[in-house]
Amino acid sequence: MRPETEIILASQSPRRRALLKLLGVPFRVVPPRHDERRRPGEAAVDYAVRNARAKARSVLPLVADGAGGRSRRRIILGADTIVVRNGRVLEKPRDAGQARAMLRALSGRRHQVITGLCFLSSRPPAPPVARTLTVHTNVWFRALRPAEVDAYVATGEPLDKAGAYAIQGGAAHMVREIHGSYTNVVGLPLAEVAATLGKLLRLSRRR
Repeated sequence: MRPETEIILASQSPRRRALLKLLGVPFRVVPPRHDERRRPGEAAVDYAVRNARAKARSVLPLVADGAGGRSRRRIILGADTIVVRNGRVLEKPRDAGQARAMLRALSGRRHQVITGLCFLSSRPPAPPVARTLTVHTNVWFRALRPAEVDAYVATGEPLDKAGAYAIQGGAAHMVREIHGSYTNVVGLPLAEVAATLGKLLRLSRRR
């Protein structure tokens, strides 16, 4: 038998996939179709939430039941994680030079990691219902030597990471302190995801 509710992760991130597996709930991955560019003047939190919502909604038509099939309840999870330093959003660096500049800006200082989450609950013919939230983690880097920054950038790891670093990878030794969710910094705040999914799954069983 198919499960009562299908969980879908709207993400291409292997890190989010690995983290969600830790919850022990079955899910499948459907890559989103969404342009993540920030709008002029858009607040950082609004940017993260909008991206999370758009990712989830972009997947919805891709997983709809075919004509004549029994409609299933689905929960689509979209997430977007950004790094913010003094109000400036640090996107994935374009090149090695920008990665070095980001790491120098973070060196010896505090920044925030913000993840926007969207849980899009759908069971046609009822319209989908979206629940959104944000999770914030404060991160302090120790002071980095220029040679350390150069060596890390040379690995190539910073080039596809927001803020130009992976706390679970080669940047682990750079982080002096964090206040808040560690898994949020990796890319998916598991405590909040588990709590929200639990509520939604309990709600779906009552209907």
